[in-house]
Amino acid sequence: MSGDKLFYNEYEHFYEMAEHSDAFRYFCKDAFGDDFSQDGFSDIKQIDRIVEHIPTGRESHMLDVGCGNGKMLGYLQKRTNAYIHGFDYSANAINTARKLFRTNAEFRIGSIGEIDYPPEQFDVITSMDTMYFAPDMEKFLLQAIGWLKKSGVFFICYQEGDVMPKTDNKDTTILARALQKNGIPYEVEDITKETYDLLRKKRETALLYQKAFREEGSTEWFDMLMAQTDCATESFDLFAKKMARYIYTVRKR
Repeated sequence: MSGDKLFYNEYEHFYEMAEHSDAFRYFCKDAFGDDFSQDGFSDIKQIDRIVEHIPTGRESHMLDVGCGNGKMLGYLQKRTNAYIHGFDYSANAINTARKLFRTNAEFRIGSIGEIDYPPEQFDVITSMDTMYFAPDMEKFLLQAIGWLKKSGVFFICYQEGDVMPKTDNKDTTILARALQKNGIPYEVEDITKETYDLLRKKRETALLYQKAFREEGSTEWFDMLMAQTDCATESFDLFAKKMARYIYTVRKR
């Protein structure tokens, strides 16, 4: 996870909590299928979609853009034996990642638009709700694709605050327009309903752990979960008019 520098202190606080809170760790396992210190929507089903794109073996390299504390990368490494790389602007997140994953792993403190990697280094690059923070999305897309090996995959989970507008069935999200402007072919999958169902489960699970958060002194994180999932208390039709979520897959040619 990355983010605008205005939110740096909030993310530092979040990853400090994620390292020490048993209530949050157990909540993540029950809500998402595993604990990756999720501050969003990525459950085990979404993350397992990445596995099919990662060549198995230590010659395989993958990068997570805004990797948080690296737990998602650690899971993918266990599944594929790949060498994992990640960057995030949160020092707390990267320090935790470096402690958790010491073998065939590289974690760097850095931000989108400021960090760089050698060309054609990665088989897979992932961005789980981090493209919003690119100062120049069109420029970053070209940069990230340059980091991919030939036939490599850029896997992007992306959400827009409003439902994705379409004109003659043409994809017109901010991300899609940036891809189109750069002439980059892509595939897109609508996971808005899946996200709605996940948010409802996230809220139900948080309520089950309300007492545990309170006894641990982590009430503020329970309150955060309630705020994040308030939109799922309305019908899906109303939800879909305000929020949409997609998986974009870019294959380097």
